[in-house]
Amino acid sequence: MKKSICRFVLLLIVSMSFCYVKSQNDFEIAKNVDIFVSVLKELNAKYADEINPGDLTKSAIDAMLLNLDPYTVYYPDYQLEDVRMMTTGQYGGIGALIHQNGNYVVISEPYEGTPAQEAGLRAGDKFLKINGKSAVNKKSDEVSSFLKGEPGSTLTVEVERYGEPKPLVFTLKRKEIKMPNIPYFGLIDNKTGYIKLDQFMEKSGTEVREAFNKLKADGMNALILDLRGNGGGLLNEAVNIMNIFIDKGTVIAETKGKLQETVHKNVTQLPVLDRNIPVVVLVNESSASASEIVSGAFQDLDRGLIVGKKTFGKGLVQNIVPLSYNSSLKITISKYYIPSGRCVQNVDYFSKDSIAQRHIPDSLARPFKTKNGRTVYDKGGIEPDMITPDTIASNLLVTLVYNSLIFDFATQYRQKYDAIGNAQDFKVDDELYEDFVNFLKDKQYSYNSETENLLKELKKTAMREKYFSAVEPLYNEMKNKIEADKKSDLMKYKDEIKQYLASEIVARYYYQKGRIINNLMNDPDISMARNLLSDKASYNRILSGK
Repeated sequence: MKKSICRFVLLLIVSMSFCYVKSQNDFEIAKNVDIFVSVLKELNAKYADEINPGDLTKSAIDAMLLNLDPYTVYYPDYQLEDVRMMTTGQYGGIGALIHQNGNYVVISEPYEGTPAQEAGLRAGDKFLKINGKSAVNKKSDEVSSFLKGEPGSTLTVEVERYGEPKPLVFTLKRKEIKMPNIPYFGLIDNKTGYIKLDQFMEKSGTEVREAFNKLKADGMNALILDLRGNGGGLLNEAVNIMNIFIDKGTVIAETKGKLQETVHKNVTQLPVLDRNIPVVVLVNESSASASEIVSGAFQDLDRGLIVGKKTFGKGLVQNIVPLSYNSSLKITISKYYIPSGRCVQNVDYFSKDSIAQRHIPDSLARPFKTKNGRTVYDKGGIEPDMITPDTIASNLLVTLVYNSLIFDFATQYRQKYDAIGNAQDFKVDDELYEDFVNFLKDKQYSYNSETENLLKELKKTAMREKYFSAVEPLYNEMKNKIEADKKSDLMKYKDEIKQYLASEIVARYYYQKGRIINNLMNDPDISMARNLLSDKASYNRILSGK
């Protein structure tokens, strides 16, 4: 009896404390909203110049949300299409990637089967006018907003195209554009299937299942699931994808938040499709959120091997909350935990000094166990079972890409040739590479090699420590030799530049799918995955934890 009374009193105290805190919070909200409205009214009435209340309010909300995590974001009514794109992978528009190039916004790549591609717009086309209004000196986000709109509505664009004496005019009808969840799938060889999954939007689980069945029908007996660069999406689609490989009733992720409705176990709902086929999942630093749920579940349940680089480390779950006047708030409501019980979140945004601490030291990492007893850690992200070597692009290649020089050469190539061979076999031979080198001769670009950067740091240090006068002749000799040797960099880094140039040219004819196909056979991550899948003994030994 005494225990029951004590328990009742404790519950009463807790509930009273909760009500008091809630009451205090409600009062603080009401007080500060009233202050904010008063300030806005006073500014509108008395400020020396005209103000835009909407812009000021947006700035105030954005500043408030800066104190939280970066995934809690306010979207005003004019970003409605962005919200729809984020939640469904769909938007009303013409279907083309664009980028800034000096004073122009340029088409990077039209998506296959969209109004842009069907109308004849090409990568490299520069926007001059949109619906009669100048697009020159506009930013890419401004041009993007002009291009988006209600499906079925029409727009006219005027573009400048290399090799054409006059601007070209196109009239397009906007469509519902759905970004492809799977830009490509196919057999790499007679037995190894490959699925590239770019996002976890509506129906991605169904689409992966359909691609999987098609590959099985074509003779697949091992699978590479490529999640590199996949920033995530819908949690339920991650569960649906795991259901292809894992038995019904298996917990894939558990979410935990402040509200009771955010505490939920996400469980596979359908009979497993194939619980035995060997699987390698490819990940990198840009694989996040739902990608980490899938790769983490494969690892924790010992259902497949993870290959590549440590993932991003986003263990937070967001919901879109509709607000008044067609505005929205994307708000973090919970954290998710993968089957071993670990959370992949890399940064505690609510801890004052943690944002700069991107790497969790081993001493702070907690061990967890996979289904087979392997030890895994909560080190902020999924650590691959096999880490692939870093493939760092040379500073020369980065500069050529940044200055759109490879892009511009591919634009000229497309104007010159109406067709090329198939995407898989296309290569840049020595003759074509020489054409590219000649193309660069009158182009302005500069870069520092890593050695030059280190030499500059050496000079700074030597001057600070007053040694430079003693080593200055040696320093100048090294500097001159490096500068002379840089002239041969286009030959030194020929192979990597050739490969990038080949994929850029192929994309002009076969779009995103062609780019992926062209890169497959030169991909070190793919090579390691294929080796693991062909070596069943090593594959099984890693999964067993022995």
